[in-house]
Amino acid sequence: MARTTTRQAGAPGSYQRVVQKYGGTSVADPDRFRAVAERIKRARETYSELAVVVSAMSGETNRLLGLAGELSANPPRRELDVLLASGEQVSVALLTIALADIGVSAVSLLGDQVRITTDSSFGRARIQSIDVSRVEEVFAEGAVAVVAGFQGVDARHNITTLGRGGSDTSAVALAAALNADVCEIYTDVSGVFTTDPRVCPDAVKLDRISYDEMLELAGVGAKVLQIRSVECASRYKVRVLVRSSFSDEEGTYVVPEEQIMEEVLVSGVAFERDEAKVTVHGLPDSPGLAASVFGPLADAGLVIDMIVQTATVGEDRRTDITFTVGSKDLNEAVSIINVVADRVGALGVMQSGRVAKVSVVGLGMRNHAGVAARMFQVLADEGINIQMISTSEIKISVIVDGELVDKAVKALHAAFISAETGAAAEVQ
Repeated sequence: MARTTTRQAGAPGSYQRVVQKYGGTSVADPDRFRAVAERIKRARETYSELAVVVSAMSGETNRLLGLAGELSANPPRRELDVLLASGEQVSVALLTIALADIGVSAVSLLGDQVRITTDSSFGRARIQSIDVSRVEEVFAEGAVAVVAGFQGVDARHNITTLGRGGSDTSAVALAAALNADVCEIYTDVSGVFTTDPRVCPDAVKLDRISYDEMLELAGVGAKVLQIRSVECASRYKVRVLVRSSFSDEEGTYVVPEEQIMEEVLVSGVAFERDEAKVTVHGLPDSPGLAASVFGPLADAGLVIDMIVQTATVGEDRRTDITFTVGSKDLNEAVSIINVVADRVGALGVMQSGRVAKVSVVGLGMRNHAGVAARMFQVLADEGINIQMISTSEIKISVIVDGELVDKAVKALHAAFISAETGAAAEVQ
């Protein structure tokens, strides 16, 4: 996706062109629409050019999916996109009406009117380009552009949607195309925390976090930002501010690494409850083994997370492969793997839908030894068995029993993050 302007982004406190995004909880009912409209009116006193991206009202997407499900067990994806895109159409119209009622000039725009062009992957389309000329016209008229999130249009003029959380991606992509000074993501939390405060009351709100750290946290369960939106922000260097639409509290900036003053050891502890584990036992160890297992899963569009292959054992050279998928995909994955196992002569397939992933993430892990050892010792001290391990340069993830995830998160947060300052604890 290419930028269409060359405007230089301003420094903090001197923003001129801004994109704001409001999620479903921010526009859940008429009172919330009025509150958002008042916030936008105040923002117009500071920002000379403002585009607002809006999600469907809270619960609306699920309601529409339920209606479709009552009519068909397998509704066509194209028609589902037409249906689901209507939620954002309602939101932009209602917000623009609320703005007009308090004297703020605004124009609502749908994905095809802005011309957010995507591929034709209905239900999970990817943005290819954004023509911001219509938004620029709205700016020139001195009005606020209220843009429908989550949706676009393909080359054949079909309505497409970007998948769950797609409004975040819409907002960041629009900010990139407009070369906006900042993209403000308004949600029901006041920023990015060191972990979920509902699990760990000692969680600390971060002032800043790097793109890489946010990508890792989003990828391992943090729900604050959708991972594709962070990828887009990183690629186009869009400055993102996550904050609450329910207060005026300053939020968390997601910025390039060079804007992080200090690389703390661990910035956050994330977790994902909805994980399942599948083990293919006794696979004949031969070239093409992994492709024979994961090719059919990829063809079905299933996303595989962690993978572990054991060493070859026995004279007949057999091995085990264990992988994780989302719980919602477990039945489909097992059905596919059972066919694969029969075809290649594996000894069996085992599954567990009661596991969870817990991860620690931090830039400082690149330059400190002993983080993994300390993490494993903390879990051992709590009597928590580690079933699988995965690492990256700034992340360590483990699979544990799903019933122990809260206990694991609290222990790791206490071990690595100071509740008083939010700084990382030193590795002993």
